[in-house]
Amino acid sequence: MLAAAARAGPRLCGAGAAPGGARLSSWLPQAVACRGSHWQSSLLAVRASLPTRAQPKKKKKVDVKREQAQKDRMKKKIKKLEKAAPEMIPIEDFITPLKYSDSNRVRSLPPLSFEETERRVLLMKKWCLFKQKQDEAEKKAIQTLVEAQQEALKELRLESEELYQAAIRRDEGLFPFERDGPDYTPPLPGYDPPEGKCVDITKVYTQ
Repeated sequence: MLAAAARAGPRLCGAGAAPGGARLSSWLPQAVACRGSHWQSSLLAVRASLPTRAQPKKKKKVDVKREQAQKDRMKKKIKKLEKAAPEMIPIEDFITPLKYSDSNRVRSLPPLSFEETERRVLLMKKWCLFKQKQDEAEKKAIQTLVEAQQEALKELRLESEELYQAAIRRDEGLFPFERDGPDYTPPLPGYDPPEGKCVDITKVYTQ
């Protein structure tokens, strides 16, 4: 019935439509096109679209001879590397340059005046006397501490043998002992060291 109405559609839109067609057009949609057009289509018409396909990619032409020649060159390089002995890279950090091994290379120092020589000798004597007194004071302090420790242990043993044994027990967590000693050149307060330049002269060896 719908197909018959679709065929009668163009006639219903004309001026001379049949009475039966007028009754049929009362229940048809009002947006039915009067004439076929590529801009407008009937709601009762069957819509179909062409299948969309992506454009195929063009295949690159492979030159078989060129590819085989490249593989052959690579095989020759691998065989050449396998036959050659591995090159030993020298460690130049442990090699002393010959210019530093010359026995005649002696640094010439400017001669010191008599006053400067006497000043240095007197300064060295004062330094030796200071270190001697410091060493004697340290030894005396250590001897005093050892005597006080022995006296305390004697008194502790009289009080309790168990506490005495616990006091003379070896401390396993005391060693290893680490300590930073005095420096020959102590840091200067408020000194901001400048950023030096680094020139990389490392040689690169390629086989």
